[in-house]
Amino acid sequence: EWLPNYRVKEWLISDIISGLSTGLVATLQGLAYALLVAVPVGYGLYSAFFPILTYFFLGTSRHISVGPFPVVSLMVGSVVLSMAPDENFLIEGNTESRDAERVLIASTLTFLVGILQVIFGVLQIGFIVRYLADPLVGGFTTAAAFQVLVSQLKIVLNVSTKNYNGVLSIIYTLVETFEKIGTTNIADLIAGLLTIFVCMVVKEINDRFKHKIPIPIPIEVIVTIVATGISYAADLEKKYNAGIVKSIPRGFLPPAPPNVSLFSQMIAASFSIAIVAYAIAVSVGKVYATKYDYAIDGNQEFIAFGLSNIFSGAFSCFVATTALSRTAVQESTGGKTQVAGIISAGIVLISIVALGKLLEPLQKSVLAAVVIANLKGMFMQVFDVPRLWRQNKVDAMIWVFTCIASIILGLDLGLLAGLLFGLLTVVLRVIEPEGVKILKFSSPIFYANIDGLKSSLKSTVGFDAVKVYNKRLKALRKIQKLIKKGKLKATKPGINNEAFETDEEPEDNQDLQVPTKEVEIQVDWNSELPVKVNIPKVPIHSLILDFGAVTFLDIVAVRSIKTIIKEFERIDVRVYFASYQDNLISQLERGAFFDDTVRKDIFFLTVHDAVLYIRNQMTYSDNQDPIFEKVRISSSTFPFLPSSSTHT
Repeated sequence: EWLPNYRVKEWLISDIISGLSTGLVATLQGLAYALLVAVPVGYGLYSAFFPILTYFFLGTSRHISVGPFPVVSLMVGSVVLSMAPDENFLIEGNTESRDAERVLIASTLTFLVGILQVIFGVLQIGFIVRYLADPLVGGFTTAAAFQVLVSQLKIVLNVSTKNYNGVLSIIYTLVETFEKIGTTNIADLIAGLLTIFVCMVVKEINDRFKHKIPIPIPIEVIVTIVATGISYAADLEKKYNAGIVKSIPRGFLPPAPPNVSLFSQMIAASFSIAIVAYAIAVSVGKVYATKYDYAIDGNQEFIAFGLSNIFSGAFSCFVATTALSRTAVQESTGGKTQVAGIISAGIVLISIVALGKLLEPLQKSVLAAVVIANLKGMFMQVFDVPRLWRQNKVDAMIWVFTCIASIILGLDLGLLAGLLFGLLTVVLRVIEPEGVKILKFSSPIFYANIDGLKSSLKSTVGFDAVKVYNKRLKALRKIQKLIKKGKLKATKPGINNEAFETDEEPEDNQDLQVPTKEVEIQVDWNSELPVKVNIPKVPIHSLILDFGAVTFLDIVAVRSIKTIIKEFERIDVRVYFASYQDNLISQLERGAFFDDTVRKDIFFLTVHDAVLYIRNQMTYSDNQDPIFEKVRISSSTFPFLPSSSTHT
């Protein structure tokens, strides 16, 4: 959509500058994130190059930088290590066959993830990302950051450990790392710590002075160049046995088909990776789409990333999404469109073809340190928990549960556990809370079944709203008589009774059309009354009518439902509608359903939305004067609602 309207004079220079800056960062991050996938670092360059080519034509975001992301890379790496562990390659020096097998697994997984994403896009189920609530994503990405930190710690220390995978793998890795900490390579440790310190300090400067610095300082690139020069000049590998990159292939490998026989072993993991990669990309894309006033098409994004991963999988790449830090660089340096992305891919291409040899002396601990330095934003999400706890304790519990589950169980099982826990909290919150009744109708409502509806309504709530209203009027008249005789007086806590009156009058059902005298008092109907009138208890304050299966209403049903609403309103029970079909509102409008008292703000898309609204209203009411919020009855003529009475 944007390409035919590309403003060459206004945007091209900005996109070129942005592309150059982003390309340098993408080159380095591609090398670094390959460590997370457990493949040779050169394949990270391929993963930073190929996905951009297809996303340029198919994607709907103008600002995201497509390529590897640490969380997704780690999820891919866990699959790679579980299917090709070191134990399968016991012959000393047999690293070539091990690396070849791991590259094949990573590229096959990428191909399968792409297929799933295309299917999701074609079936238009981009809505699935809605189930990944912000607290769930926050807890998951924080746990992933911790997993990344632990996986890179052994590289910074240059300590050899087994590659654990699955439940408690992070604990086993930490234990073995600290058991062997005595074998730490000091040269790698110093290089890693200095890189982390310098990168974090300069990134903080970039954040604090972003309005004064026209282009963020590309500290990762600078550190890499300096570290490579020092490693080459000091010959750190031979003198100090430092772990270096050693070999980066020049040029491209020919495209290769995936190993289809592996699909059955990785289908479950590929499903979670496909969803997480898509959710991260769309979330970041929507931030910038909102900022620059354009739209992101969720289903098209599924297709764009799916085809990008299918294409990239054929060229030995691992799964692509977007990286927050890289996207921030692309946008902050003036990037306007995906032309900046193509130019950044050109910079990566130069590195693949010509510059790879120059980076071979680079210490792996420096790359691992660059990965760790980029985790700061994800770790800072921990400070969201106190805010969430104040706003919504259940959301805070989802965050903490997902984080802990993802750390202990691993990212794939942890995400599933967090998702199930989040859905469980929704179910529990939707189950009728105290003071709320939910009634579901499973058929159209019309003149023939309206009486059945009224009967089921009385059965569900446990009382007759008309009888309750009549009884209350009767009690109020008696209370008014006692007040006039001086036997009762209204006080702040309630009615101060000096005498109780015996209920000698027979029960009567007064005609609702007969106006009553104004009663200028408020009564707490749940407390003991000074007159002995048998008033049915009203244990609810809200009623939700689930209209998900109601396909139509005739005029009799519209008028009857409006009457029901006003009957309940008179006894301070609010009525809400949920899960209604699109044509229902128009049918109600044609039946003159809406007026000044029955408004559209009582309609909600889901029962859950209605329950949340009711809870917010009750929280607000709890902060008000409790006496002022008591039941009010004053002069009225049905079908109108009672007006507010005077507080005496």
